[in-house]
Amino acid sequence: MDDDDAAGSIRVAVADDSFLMREAMRQVLARLPEIEVVAICDHGDRLLDVVDHENPAVVITDVRMPPSGDDEGIRIAHRLRRTHPDVGVVVLSQYAEPAYVLKLLEQGSARRAYLLKERIHHRGQLVDAVRAVYDGGSFIDPKIVELLVRSREQASDSPLASLTPRERETLAEIAQGKSNEAIAESLVLTKRAVEKHINSIFMKLHLAGSRDVSSRVKAALMFLAESETLSPPWER
Repeated sequence: MDDDDAAGSIRVAVADDSFLMREAMRQVLARLPEIEVVAICDHGDRLLDVVDHENPAVVITDVRMPPSGDDEGIRIAHRLRRTHPDVGVVVLSQYAEPAYVLKLLEQGSARRAYLLKERIHHRGQLVDAVRAVYDGGSFIDPKIVELLVRSREQASDSPLASLTPRERETLAEIAQGKSNEAIAESLVLTKRAVEKHINSIFMKLHLAGSRDVSSRVKAALMFLAESETLSPPWER
């Protein structure tokens, strides 16, 4: 463990091709004592070089930037899964698109987060996302989960109809990447009650094989997105 980890700070590298967004990120992150920004860049290739030379624990990257100009942030996340599997990745986007999220999670949801850019000024959510991927977990923007749940509920044959209101709330919390303890705190329930709700949800939705938090996130999001058009916006 290095001195930064011992002090509780998280080494973070940031990439975005917008100067205004980079400056906004710089100012927001500078006010967070638990985060040390080791590099800020404007290009995907430069970000990969930074990961090699600065050894950040977490990368925060725009979803669309050079050199590809479309889903560069997600491509970087996939590459880092192979070359630096311990690096957490927070993908920032202005798009509340399920397709982006599912593509990000194709190779697994551990150490991956998807956060809307409008959230960066809400430092609590940004820290939650960084901390989640740093700890090996996942974080999905609550707005995206809300859109998916609402869309799925409108389907006439949706299995969500068999869930109780509390089970639907619990499913939304699962899809955001929360642990049982965090769900219990959020919904003011006991941990045992949460476990009971989760078992019931996964039985009703035929997702019972998903055990750890990351697998639960992916399973829940895939289920919720089944009725969505999943082609990303640049392919439409």
